[in-house]
Amino acid sequence: MNIWNKAALLAAGALILSATAASAEIACNDEGDCWHVKTRHEYKPEFKVQLYPDSHKWEGAEEKNHRWREHEGDDRGYWNKGVWLKF
Repeated sequence: MNIWNKAALLAAGALILSATAASAEIACNDEGDCWHVKTRHEYKPEFKVQLYPDSHKWEGAEEKNHRWREHEGDDRGYWNKGVWLKF
């Protein structure tokens, strides 16, 4: 493999990694708890979870009603009344 093929392969790998990182989202429940998700999950309507792009910014009164509540490990779950529930 020559140097140009290696460079193209490295560039393609970097592009794939950057596309994966850009797919993160913000999930929030109806209580205002928000967390980052790396993978889009299908949240059942009864979970009352809304998804937003990772670049979403709350403004004004809306900002006061939301708080960050990250979690450890697998992001297949959601916050409900202060408890992380896996699904």
